[in-house]
Amino acid sequence: MAMTGLLVLLDDITALLDDVAIFSKVAAKKAAGVLGDDLALNAEQVSGVKADRELPVVWAVAKGSFLNKLILVPLALAISAFIPWLIQPLLMAGGLYLCFEGVEKILHSFSNNNAEKHTLSQHLQQAKTADELVILEKGKIRGAIRTDFVLSAEIIVIALGAVAGQSLLTQSLVVSLIALVVTVGVYALVGLIVRLDDIGLHLHQSSKKFIQRLGMVILKGAPMLIRFLSVVGTIAMFLVGGGIFVHGLPVLHHVADLAVSGDIAKLPLMTSLINTGVSLIVGLTIGGIAVWIASFLPKKAQSNEVGH
Repeated sequence: MAMTGLLVLLDDITALLDDVAIFSKVAAKKAAGVLGDDLALNAEQVSGVKADRELPVVWAVAKGSFLNKLILVPLALAISAFIPWLIQPLLMAGGLYLCFEGVEKILHSFSNNNAEKHTLSQHLQQAKTADELVILEKGKIRGAIRTDFVLSAEIIVIALGAVAGQSLLTQSLVVSLIALVVTVGVYALVGLIVRLDDIGLHLHQSSKKFIQRLGMVILKGAPMLIRFLSVVGTIAMFLVGGGIFVHGLPVLHHVADLAVSGDIAKLPLMTSLINTGVSLIVGLTIGGIAVWIASFLPKKAQSNEVGH
């Protein structure tokens, strides 16, 4: 009798693990786009610090990301179980934040007022004392963790949607697994990206010609990759934020459907490009409106701007 009970238990566990594996693959595919945005944004956010502080900053942001997940996963499961209607408004609030931050970054990059609008990377290079460096790094880390919170919420909700209707245990395991894999994967890649210059230098010092050339390619390509990720990271803010509004507001969703109706719907590449364009335009528009409204509000202390 005891053996029969054990076999039944093992069969249930096997079935549960199969369900978790299947739904995790589905959730990962659905979240793939946001994962790319998450990588680009975080690589851009933690770049620009002094070389010997890059990995500590990445590690600090990664720990903040883990904390975000520890808050978001139980919260998302609780909201899904008891107040599911609240998920979409919370997502849209996060989307608004991303669009606002994206426009702010663009405005800061074009600003000529160097006394007030230095980028954080410039501040970090000019910092003279250890206290200044700590303060500036903390500001950069806080900004990266805030952005990670919004993107993590988006990924978790997407993962949760992939297991809608499943048991609470299956939902919990799938969402937790996705959250763990995403955090480890993204920040491992971010750490690799920000250390590419050191990797290139090490390879360039090799005695083998081919390895030297490879190192030189990496050395020359690393700054371009970081700049590229900076641009992609800003665009990603609009794509993710705008996409949340497009899928959350029936009017915008209807407009997006009309844009890809007819013969265009038969062309997957065109459909994808149009949907991306709609999300980008919506994100830019909403971010611009948010920044315009914020311009009428009392100004924050300038020290808060380092979070940008």
